[in-house]
Amino acid sequence: MFRSKVAKTNYRGMKSKRKILSLTPLKKTPRKMALSEQEILRRNSLQKLRELGIEPYPAQEFKTTHYATDILSDFDQLEGEEVVLAGRMMSHRNMGKASFAELKDSKGRIQLYVSRDDISNGDDKTMYNTVFNKLLDIGDFIGVKGTVFKTKVGEISVHVTELTVLSKALRPLPIVKTDADGKVHDAFSDEEQRYRRRYVDLIVNDHVKDTFIKRTKITNTIRSFFNEREYLEVETPILQPIPGGAAARPFITHHNSLNMPLYLRIANELYLKRLIVGGFDGVYEFAKDFRNEGMDRTHNPEFTVMELYVAYKDYNWMMDTTEQLLEKVALETNGTTEVTIGANQVSFKAPYARVPILQAIKDHTGYDVAGMNQEALLKVARELHLEVDETMGVGKLIDEIFGEKCEHNYIQPTFITDYPKEMSPLCKSHRDNPDLTERFELMVNGKELANAYSELNDPIDQRERFEEQMRLSEKGDDEAMFIDQDFLRALEYGMPPTSGIGIGIDRLVMFMTNNQSIQEVLFFPQMKPEKKQVQVSEEAKSIMELLKEAGRSPLASIKTQSGLSGKKWDKAIKELTQNQLAKVEKVEDGLFVETV
Repeated sequence: MFRSKVAKTNYRGMKSKRKILSLTPLKKTPRKMALSEQEILRRNSLQKLRELGIEPYPAQEFKTTHYATDILSDFDQLEGEEVVLAGRMMSHRNMGKASFAELKDSKGRIQLYVSRDDISNGDDKTMYNTVFNKLLDIGDFIGVKGTVFKTKVGEISVHVTELTVLSKALRPLPIVKTDADGKVHDAFSDEEQRYRRRYVDLIVNDHVKDTFIKRTKITNTIRSFFNEREYLEVETPILQPIPGGAAARPFITHHNSLNMPLYLRIANELYLKRLIVGGFDGVYEFAKDFRNEGMDRTHNPEFTVMELYVAYKDYNWMMDTTEQLLEKVALETNGTTEVTIGANQVSFKAPYARVPILQAIKDHTGYDVAGMNQEALLKVARELHLEVDETMGVGKLIDEIFGEKCEHNYIQPTFITDYPKEMSPLCKSHRDNPDLTERFELMVNGKELANAYSELNDPIDQRERFEEQMRLSEKGDDEAMFIDQDFLRALEYGMPPTSGIGIGIDRLVMFMTNNQSIQEVLFFPQMKPEKKQVQVSEEAKSIMELLKEAGRSPLASIKTQSGLSGKKWDKAIKELTQNQLAKVEKVEDGLFVETV
């Protein structure tokens, strides 16, 4: 990292230019690394490999001929043939003059048979005795050449004749073991560690990679569906001067050169509609959107939405199209339209039920809220024991009632339609009832999956609705929409009748892969800052293990179980409390200790 020394030079009639005079390294305090015993041993092995003239991180290409899965599926054609593979060594069983190992590549695993005489150079047995058996560890990358065969017990394997070190791993992998009954031991299953170290999660938990392969299959299927209909995939700005297109709290940043605030987009809707104004019949985008709101098992501040806008269509056409799309996605991803989501069996086979939102509220609460004003809706919401306040307008109150009292009932795909105008500032008025809009949300497994409109293209009506949003903002609604004057100007040039939809890709992947948490379908979900690891003595570690197992316990009981002398106990418990790893509390029954 460098700090630049900059001088400004002014030129007549020209803007100031900057000239970099020199670069000075920033002073950084070296960080001391506390290495485990395994890490020390691996670094020693690294040095010994180099002393033997073996580069642990070679630069040259290593050409492979097959994947592990190719050999397993095509054994009859490949038996006795020479193959070249590369991957991580995931196990190693030394049998003396020969050994077995397991190689994992990007597609699967296969057994290797390594003989001392086959990989050694004449009388020099260093490659087998030292390199393979002593200096290589679980997790190291190796390349092998050998012939395909089947062992006496019938396992398809590769008889290795050449072995190449490709990359030395300096940290040990979690060793996940599966016994003869299929029971997994020492699983790498702690969610926080899995999400923080996704690279390790992908290595040791094979099913995790399958989830992300399906994610790509889902997005590819959607692209194919739209491309076949000649809709154009586009890209629109992520940094926006106005956070428009949705009711949400944005992230704010600052552009130094322009000296203006910018917002990470909360939606790409208004830019895509501008393209419809510009003459495209159909446009779509897989967009990264950002909302500065809560985090839980179904919400991440950064998420992926696919938005589609098609000219000369309405929300009825969009419902038909959405059914066709999701049916195809289910078939391409899982080979069936019947999908397991948690405890529920959900069918993505078209057609889907269609229920007006006011009817849904009446069905599940007994209240007919049609035509109610804010005061009446506040009264209903409080009678339903919902947390509401006077800053919430008609739209937000209806949304709260539906979300808390109705949404969870719709397990099978269901279009909830015809929302009140106050809930939908970008949506066209209903052709039969001007108090409603031509909007639907698709509910699946009790959650919203998609949101779609017959898009509002009347610029005067649109301006009035934006102004109503501003009035809500002045009353304290920090999620009310901003007025986008340029979007209004675009509408004034004329936009054809259009239907648009947004589908939550992360949630769709959750449904199609039967995952209950959004963190499971994001490679690198947003996490709280990682707590700094504190190095403590072995005595303190043993006390922590007792506390984790026993929970809050009498101090004297944990001291007795630890078996430590009085002096060692005092030092260890002081170490834990000072590092805020444990706390001791005095109550009527005596002293108690627990982890923090």
